[in-house]
Amino acid sequence: MKIFRQIKRLTAKTKAFMWEGSIHEQGNSEGLTGSLENDFHQIKQLFEGAVDFSYREMKINQTNSVVILYLNGLVSIERLEIHIFHPLVTAKEKLPRHVDINIDDLKGILSSAQVSQGATFREVIDQILAGGTVVLMDGSTQALFISEQSWEQRSVEEPVSEAVVLGPREGFTENIRTNGSMIRRRLKTTKLKFEYMKLGSLSQTEVMITYLEDIAEPSIVEEVRSRLKRIEIDAIEDSGYIVEFIEDQPFSLFPQILQTERPDRVVGNLLEGKVGILVANSPFALIVPVSFFEMMNSPEDYYGRFIMTSFIRFIRYLFLAVALLFPAIYIAVTTFHHELLPTNLIFSVAASREKVPFPAVIEALLMEITFEALREAGLRLPRPIGSTVSIVGALVVGQAAVEAGIVSAPLVIVVATTGIASFMFPSYPLTGAIRLLRFFLIFLAATLGFYGILLGIFFILVHLVQLRSFGVPYMSPIAPFHFNNLKDIFIRVPWWMISERPNETGKRNLKRLNPRNRKY
Repeated sequence: MKIFRQIKRLTAKTKAFMWEGSIHEQGNSEGLTGSLENDFHQIKQLFEGAVDFSYREMKINQTNSVVILYLNGLVSIERLEIHIFHPLVTAKEKLPRHVDINIDDLKGILSSAQVSQGATFREVIDQILAGGTVVLMDGSTQALFISEQSWEQRSVEEPVSEAVVLGPREGFTENIRTNGSMIRRRLKTTKLKFEYMKLGSLSQTEVMITYLEDIAEPSIVEEVRSRLKRIEIDAIEDSGYIVEFIEDQPFSLFPQILQTERPDRVVGNLLEGKVGILVANSPFALIVPVSFFEMMNSPEDYYGRFIMTSFIRFIRYLFLAVALLFPAIYIAVTTFHHELLPTNLIFSVAASREKVPFPAVIEALLMEITFEALREAGLRLPRPIGSTVSIVGALVVGQAAVEAGIVSAPLVIVVATTGIASFMFPSYPLTGAIRLLRFFLIFLAATLGFYGILLGIFFILVHLVQLRSFGVPYMSPIAPFHFNNLKDIFIRVPWWMISERPNETGKRNLKRLNPRNRKY
């Protein structure tokens, strides 16, 4: 039933916006005519064939008639009865038969908390498709819009893509209003701003920009608005659609926009002068601008003691090097630079590779591609058996490959260690970039040895240094260098020592103010 309602909700939007084009072609979108029969007939024509389009005609008295329009499945019938139908029936019994009432009188009769007005066909169609209820009145060129939306939605749960050990266990849902409220609960200040816009010519997906007015740079906020407004597409199904439209360099492997399911992570970034982007029907919020080092940090780094957090960050950066370089170093050493290994280790590696018919680079590529296939299979299989297949498959394939003499035992250790290291990064898109770059360095190591690895690292660093995220250097605060911001990069100092916001995004309000002195 839930799936049916969601599909019906999306298809109804698409169909009605296609039909809406006929209004513009006929030139009748300027405004309502005031004739209930004429206006209702035109709107009814637009929704012809839409079985979920519902309406109810009512006479308030001998002089005034109304029509209530809505999409069944997107509104709460119970609330319609309480806030619209029942007040109108009551008014019919109490009002004199020949007294003429206007749209403002009708607005006062309805008991709904959210009532607004509109005067064009476009506004009427938009409201109906958004799950609102429209009331047309005979003799009035204004329509009433009542917000009584209600559809099945997922409750607030622990985020799936970002496991929680310490900290809040609630994640965003597909409801943009719920997501906005979770941010508002954490920042009780009038400086928190939300701006709405609609993207997608057919889907008309709601997108919400959020930021702290006295902290975020106005130039960054304006750049976010500008890039979002330039998006031209028929439908936005998820926040991932937006990423490729607004990032600075879409052909870069490195993510320049942070995607997260955690409200606490969004709030933490807003406090540093960042801008959040929420998208309807998506549980992933976008944060801009971001740096490479923020991709390596986890929200839980700020909930534990700073000593343990600093140690974990050290391990994280250490295994970043392992995930990126370990297979390439193995190939370079076994192919070109045998003298770098101790004698006993050389004999051990040589003995293990004695029966292997392939060069080290082919051997490594076979294992890496197999590991990637097992990883992907584990993701696509049903959850109860996905992890089992991944673990058992890796053990069985690895052991069988060694026994068959296709690969050597040391390479299995190298690939397994590399795979474990790649799971340590808090940002999944960054994990994908590291995995692809690993293949790039493997080819360089197979052709030029350590010289090739150093050349590859040089190209990667040059690319990272010139990369920007909404105009902010991707490698800040290392390049450009800001000493004060190093307190929260490779280590995390105690909270009472983090007295300033990042220079690149929080320079409007660099000092973190004491709550006693806050300005509302």
